This record gives sequence, C-alpha cells and structure tokens, in this order.
Amino acid sequence: MKVLVTGAAGFIGFHLVQRLLREGFEVVGLDNINDYYDVNLKYARLAETGIYAPEETDRSGGKNRIYPEIAFGEFIQSINSPGYRFIRLNLEDKAGVNQLFETGKFDYVVNLAAQAGVRYSIENPDAYIQSNIVGFLNILEACRHNPVKHLVYASSSSVYGANSKVPFSEDDRVDEPVSLYAATKKSNELMAYTYSHLYQIPTTGLRFFTVYGPWGRPDMSPILFANAITKGKPINVFNNGEMERDFTYIDDIVEGIARVVNIVPEDKPAYRIMNIGNGSPVNLLQFIETIEGALGKKAEKVFLPMQAGDVKRTWADTTQLQNKYNLQPRISIEEGVSIFIKWFNNYNG
Repeated sequence: MKVLVTGAAGFIGFHLVQRLLREGFEVVGLDNINDYYDVNLKYARLAETGIYAPEETDRSGGKNRIYPEIAFGEFIQSINSPGYRFIRLNLEDKAGVNQLFETGKFDYVVNLAAQAGVRYSIENPDAYIQSNIVGFLNILEACRHNPVKHLVYASSSSVYGANSKVPFSEDDRVDEPVSLYAATKKSNELMAYTYSHLYQIPTTGLRFFTVYGPWGRPDMSPILFANAITKGKPINVFNNGEMERDFTYIDDIVEGIARVVNIVPEDKPAYRIMNIGNGSPVNLLQFIETIEGALGKKAEKVFLPMQAGDVKRTWADTTQLQNKYNLQPRISIEEGVSIFIKWFNNYNG
C-alpha cells in the first residue's frame, strides 16, 4: 500500500512516517520546509528518516548542524528505508500537486501540512489562507481526479473555540472560532464534507489536542518552557496560569492516525470527524511543575493576561475514539514529559 504524507518534515508527520514505514507501507513524504520556525529542526527530522540533500557528504547530526537546502520538485530517496521517498513541494502549487498525484497513484493520503499556530495567524493571516485553504483545496481536487481509498487530514481542537461545555464532543457546535487558524481548520472540515458528498471521496478529519513530545515544535509551550528554564530565563504564563490543556503525547496521536488510515468511513457520505486527545486536561501550572521536576530546576514565572485568539480550556471527549477504533491514549503527563525532557537534553547537549 502506498501512502502520501504531507507535512513530513513537521512534528507529527515525521513521527507518522516512521510508524508507517515500520508497518510496511510505501511512503512518499511532502513538505515545503518553510521558515515559520527553525528549518534546521525540520532538516534534522528528515535526516532521522534518511533524507538528505543530494550533494551532502557530511551527515553528522546535532542541534548546531547546518543542513544543505533541499531543492523544490525533486524526489530524494531515503538512505535508511527503501520504501521512503521525499519531495519538497508547496501545496499551493496546484500543477505540482496534480502531477504528484498522477504519477504517485496513492492508496491513502494523510494531509498534515498546514500553517500552524494560533497566535501567528493574527500576525500573518495570508499564510493561513494560502496554505490551509488553497493548499487543502488542491489536495481535495487531486484526490477527486486521482481517486484514493481514504483521505485523512489534520483538523484541530481549536475549532471548538471558547465552548463552555466540556469535554468537547464531535457533536458539539463549532461555528464560533476565536482565531483565523481555527476558522481555516473548520473550513477544511466543511470542504472535506462537500467533496465526500459530491465525489464519494472517503475522508476523516482528526481534531488533535495539544500534541507534545520529542522533536516537537519550538513555538509550543513544552520547548519554550524547557528552553527558558534551562537557560535561567523567565517563562510567560498566560491568563495568570488559569488555563487547562488536554496535552496528548505524540505516540498516542500517531497510534490514532495509523488506526484511522486503515478504517475507511462507510457512511453516506463517507465523512467522519474524530477527536484524538488524552481526555484528561492538565492545569498549566501543573504542567510547568512537571517540566520543572524533569529538569530538576525551578522556573521564574511572568504572569500575563490571556492572549487574543487563545482559549481557557481544551478537553477531548474520546468516546468515539474508543468505540470506533478501540483506542485509549495511554501515556501520562509524567511519563510523556520525562521522555520529552530526555530528548530535549540530548538534542541540545
């Protein structure tokens, strides 16, 4: 079976590629390697899966490693896995995406590529429309003209906005987004429904809840906190710490995606939305204390008001995840943070 994973140099995509390769899938990875955050982290993830620029001869690793740029539009074969190839491509490049699908003949597509970040969507809204709306439309059109067995795509817990009802259920109303990022993710769900209805494309949207773990994004709180605490710098604690997040360890997220890929919706239309979260929200101050304990160092905290576009609480109702996929997230905050900090120390050592 052949699967396309977009966002393959990203946090979740990197881990998913490794999982699919272990299961024997033939995988094509796609990413535009943009500079929203340090591209060297993205190249380091790719290097872990055996993807390097063709001219590269020095393949030593480490945080301070500077990787040569990978050119757009050329396939690179992994030196680790014969079943893995990578291409650098923008989803907004409609002709490039169409050509990829025409030649790739994919059985499954997992679309994880997107412009991420709630706060950044306030600063740079155009990037979200181009990547998350135009790019996703190109994926849908490519699936329409080059039929696949199942399109799985990343949505987000942010679509629930400031819902006061908890835990958040897939049946809840999600028409009051509080950030443009959330609005684009809700738009993806509506677009997928339309294409499932009109063209019988089986689609499943996954609402991820605050993913963390090794190789995570440096703009998210775990790495921001760990970096600042390690360097003796203060950390910003928004809403004076009165926030809760349903922190979900990366292995539980990837396990969910891997199970979902193989179970195609059979409804009419063949469309499904699914929460993937831990189902156990954690207070922000408790999360910080867990990081402090793993690092063996206390944080200096700067308490600030709530940021625009942010929400006070996220909490996943995982009933459907358990009933339809027999999956119960299993990694506790203590275990997950411990593993994350070990990676953090090694990567920065």
